Amino acid sequence: MIFHFKYIIIEKMQYENLGKHIKYKRESIGKTLNSFCFENNIEPAVLSRIENLKQDIKMKVLIKIAKGFNETPSEFLSEFEKANSNAS
Repeated sequence: MIFHFKYIIIEKMQYENLGKHIKYKRESIGKTLNSFCFENNIEPAVLSRIENLKQDIKMKVLIKIAKGFNETPSEFLSEFEKANSNAS
């Protein structure tokens, strides 16, 4: 898997929207926090803290989140950047 360096560093302002983006995507596919976590081997408390902007996202969790949306981390972050720039 190849990651572009620009995707690893997320500006503070953008990061504040990343948890919201994850929650929006999760809810848009009809998944509860617990079901999404169970299906993707993520601790529910970790995802809850990420979605509520109380915890940074580690790369291994980002990979699992992206996989839960059938995307690579690069695809997931590209989509996030596009959605975030459209919201600005």
